Amino acid sequence: MLPNNDISFQLWSSRADKDLDAQFAAFKALGYTDMQPFHSQYDDPAGMKRLLDAHGLTAKTGHFNTSMFEDEYDRVVAAAHTLGMTLCVAPWLNVEDRSSEVAPWKRWGEKLRGYARRLAADGLKFAWHNHDFEFVRLPDGSYPIEHLLGDEVDWEIDVAWAIRGGADAKAWIERYRGRIPAVHVKDLAPAGTTSEGGWADVGHGVINWQPLWDASVAAGSQLMVAEHDAPDDYRRFARRSIVAMKRLAGVAS
Repeated sequence: MLPNNDISFQLWSSRADKDLDAQFAAFKALGYTDMQPFHSQYDDPAGMKRLLDAHGLTAKTGHFNTSMFEDEYDRVVAAAHTLGMTLCVAPWLNVEDRSSEVAPWKRWGEKLRGYARRLAADGLKFAWHNHDFEFVRLPDGSYPIEHLLGDEVDWEIDVAWAIRGGADAKAWIERYRGRIPAVHVKDLAPAGTTSEGGWADVGHGVINWQPLWDASVAAGSQLMVAEHDAPDDYRRFARRSIVAMKRLAGVAS
């Protein structure tokens, strides 16, 4: 199944190319329907919205540096509303903000819950996006991801990062069923691969994606987002990944 007949592309994957007009044309031609912008792309939301509209694309979600929810909240809301987003995602904690103890993670969870509540008052949803460090077990046996999400915060799970962190991604997806509005669809290259950061085009790596795709849809994901952290050729990644994602969704290429 393909939620909402949408396939999204995280623009972090193509960040080396500054020509959004050319990118959007290429992604639209491949069959993508939605773009997911990131941190530094909100200087001119109205201009981006015009480009998206010109190519028949949407931007239903976006990544914003965690600090932006604290220090530039009004800018986050303005950009999200201008672009027509429904979901704002915080994707990262700097190394100095992480801890091997439980209490700091609980405090971060409280912060994230505060962001979610504040955004809800402005008609927007909030979610956390993981990497691998959220799956390093803490002294009491818990995991950072549990404290970040708590009982309220939604989750845009990055499946490949979770697996790289040693997690059983399918079990975590099922555990947070109903709180996963979007999923990052990413693949891992074989162990020991050093090119492209050890990532692979979707369907060309070692992850058995079909059960994870099905679990994501069953958990309520409304958007499946292709991402590769370090592709040598983002157009190749985009081309091969959408074919694989359509196959996973059971729709014609």
